[in-house]
Amino acid sequence: MPPTLRLRLTLLNGILLVGAGAVLVLLAWLLVSESLHPVDELRAGSTVTLADGTTREALTWQAKMVADASRELLFKGFSALAAVGIIGIALAYAVTGRALRPLRDVTQTAQRLGEATMDQRIRYTGADGEVAELARTFDAMLDRLAASFESQKRFVANASHELRTPLAVMRTEIDVTLSDDEADVAEYRRMAKVVRNASERANGLVDALLVLARSEAQSGRRLARKVPADLAMSVLNALSAVKAEAERLKLEVTTELEPAPVVGDPSLLDRLAGNLIENAIRYNHLMGRLWLRTESAGGQVRLIVGNTGYEVEPADVPGLFEPFQRGGWERTGSRGSGLGLSIVRAVCDAHGGTVSAVALEGGGLEVTVVLPPAEATPVVAATASIPRRRF
Repeated sequence: MPPTLRLRLTLLNGILLVGAGAVLVLLAWLLVSESLHPVDELRAGSTVTLADGTTREALTWQAKMVADASRELLFKGFSALAAVGIIGIALAYAVTGRALRPLRDVTQTAQRLGEATMDQRIRYTGADGEVAELARTFDAMLDRLAASFESQKRFVANASHELRTPLAVMRTEIDVTLSDDEADVAEYRRMAKVVRNASERANGLVDALLVLARSEAQSGRRLARKVPADLAMSVLNALSAVKAEAERLKLEVTTELEPAPVVGDPSLLDRLAGNLIENAIRYNHLMGRLWLRTESAGGQVRLIVGNTGYEVEPADVPGLFEPFQRGGWERTGSRGSGLGLSIVRAVCDAHGGTVSAVALEGGGLEVTVVLPPAEATPVVAATASIPRRRF
């Protein structure tokens, strides 16, 4: 029989039981050997008359009596010990098997688990103890795995759908243009522009997926790159990149950027600020407002990005941080891929921070990012507060 946990526990119980019984038998033998000395107080040469009328020397009779009693005690004691040991080992084997039954259930459940059987659970209903805690922990782990698998399936399905759209557009445009025998240079130029726009959308989606995967891979673990950075500078860089779009929409942009020193991956922090600002502009309306604020207070670094725009139901706000989820009019057709806030959440998780959003009355959204501050001195580029300004 292989040295299973059940067998090892049974052998351990048997050894302890037999060992304790053997100690008791030997202790009883020692006590009997030391107690049976009734003639020690008689004079030397004394004799005793037995029940059958024979007379023997007292010391000889005592020695024989002690030997017979010890032999009988050891024989009967070890015989009883053997019987008790066999029964005890058998009972220990049965009780151990019953106690370890949830472990067999865990093993069998793990062996049966697959993509089609992720709903199976142990659901232990026995006595509350270590085994019950293990069973509950295993069930909780399966719940998390099932949720993760379901999320990954949705993610892959959505990613495939998002990538299929620009690819289908490119193929359709190419096929239609090539099938037209009268197509001229202008038609080919128009087709080339459509293909280029679709390829840019596909390329942007792939880049976003790579950033999301990179951020989620570092979530809950040590960042691959940790250097001093200033979140306010990331906001300024992102704001400069979208200045033309903000001016095109005639947005009123207000900034209150105080030094916000953090330690992390600057490229991920730049993407965090860039995604929030791009979303705030993309979901805004003509002549709307956009406000940005960074601060460091209370042992926390905060970045607040708010915008006017289309109304968002408060119940839909948590879902905006899920991949490929869009709010408002963007749900039916947009330039975005629905990964912006998902990347923001993943970057926050990787840096040990949090992100939350509030739907504003009258339309718009205000997103708050909270990150742990840098323990060292703030970076030089952020030593002075950036004044409130508009453009």
